[in-house]
Amino acid sequence: MPHVLILLIFLLPHEAEEIIGGHEFKPHSYPHMAFIQSVCDYGNKRCCGGFLVRDNFMLTAAHCLAAVSLGAHDVTTQEETQQIIPVAKDHSNDIMFLKRKAKKTKAVRTLTLPRVNAQVKPGHVCHLAGWGSTSLNAIRGPAVLHEAILIIQEDQKCTSCFHHYSKTAQICAGDPKKIQAACKGDSGGSLVCDNRVYGISISLGTFTKVVSFLQWIKGSMKPI
Repeated sequence: MPHVLILLIFLLPHEAEEIIGGHEFKPHSYPHMAFIQSVCDYGNKRCCGGFLVRDNFMLTAAHCLAAVSLGAHDVTTQEETQQIIPVAKDHSNDIMFLKRKAKKTKAVRTLTLPRVNAQVKPGHVCHLAGWGSTSLNAIRGPAVLHEAILIIQEDQKCTSCFHHYSKTAQICAGDPKKIQAACKGDSGGSLVCDNRVYGISISLGTFTKVVSFLQWIKGSMKPI
C-alpha cells in the first residue's frame, strides 16, 4: 500500500541544520528520532532528521526526502533495531507528514505532542538530537546520533537575530555561552522540552512552534 505525504506549506528556509557543540550519548535514548536519507548540497545523505508522533505518522521537513531509518544510532552500520522505509522524491515544501506504519520496539517509540496552548518560556532547557555536523567547519555529520542542550530565547532576541522570525509560528533556542545550536544537518528534527516536542528544526537556531499547528497536526492524523 503506497504511503501518503501530507504537506504543510508554511515555513521558511530550505537549509538543513546540524548539532553544533553536541555530544554522543547512550544509543537509542531518543527512540522517536528518524534518520531521513536525502542527497544534499555536499553530496552526503546525512542531511535531515524527523520524528515519530504516532506509530503511522512521522513529522519532518519536506525537503528531507528519500528514505527514513527508524531505530538507528550508527547510520554507517545495519543495526538489528533499524527499520528503513522508502519515501517519494518529488516534493519540495518545507514541512510534511510521512504516513507509513512503523513497528514499535525499544529503539522505535513515539514522541508526545504538547498540550493545547502549552508554552515553553525563555530560559527553559530543552534537548535537540540529530546526525548533523558538530562544528561549522565540518564537511560531514557524525555517523552516530548526537544531542545538544538548548535554551529557549526571548522573542525579541530572536527577532533581532533572524530577519524572517515569526513569534506566532516559531521559537528559537541555543546556548551562546557553550556555542550549541542547530545548524546544517538536522532539518525536521525535534526540540524536546519536558519529554514533549515543542519545535521542529527549520534553520539555524529556529524551530516551528508545534503548539501553533497542533490543531492541523491532530487533524491530519485522523483517519481519512
